[in-house]
Amino acid sequence: MEKIKITIADSHFLSRKGLAVLLNENSDFTLLAEAISASDLVNQSRFFKPDLIIIDYSSQNFSIDSLQQIVKKYPKAKFLAITDLISNEIISKALKTGVTSHLLKDCDQDEIVEAIYKTAKGQKFMCGKIVNSVVDTDKANKVNEYSCEGMNISDREVEIITLIAEGYSNKEVADKLFLSTHTVTTHRKNIMNKLGVNNTAGLVLFAVRENLVSPNHFLFSNGTGN
Repeated sequence: MEKIKITIADSHFLSRKGLAVLLNENSDFTLLAEAISASDLVNQSRFFKPDLIIIDYSSQNFSIDSLQQIVKKYPKAKFLAITDLISNEIISKALKTGVTSHLLKDCDQDEIVEAIYKTAKGQKFMCGKIVNSVVDTDKANKVNEYSCEGMNISDREVEIITLIAEGYSNKEVADKLFLSTHTVTTHRKNIMNKLGVNNTAGLVLFAVRENLVSPNHFLFSNGTGN
């Protein structure tokens, strides 16, 4: 297996060094560099080509607004955000800007390592608290009420969520993806369990907040639902 080349971007000394120790303990990872500010990370793009950037965009010398420039400077890199508790509006903006996966700093070592592997492959991996805070608009600033258990959403599940949010029935989704209706139904149940929602509206809300579908879609289409 080719090693995953990683840059750490965080203004907090202890956070950077803790992650560095974790990375250096795993023979599958190579730590290329550490960045202590957004400008530092942007400048490093001339010298380093990481597969993955682990970033705390909420730390002192970074910002949610600097993310767009950073993502442009590293078009081939995947982004794993690890932050403290923040509002779901900021999390949603980060995900729309280019962050692939998102954890909180109280997640454990095994979860961080799994997130690194998944994110490097382009798969979304989010802390359970992050997913539920994004889905639940009534608890925008109460992320700490949820479990931090990791949540991996596969590419296939993203496809199914997107089609459901666009108003396709289970049968129509099955036809489009060349799957059986039973398989789609099973996927749908698994997705809803992962996201902690119990109806199509919850899936739609997640899809909109994850920028999988545009809110404008629902202004001009009645949808078919299920």
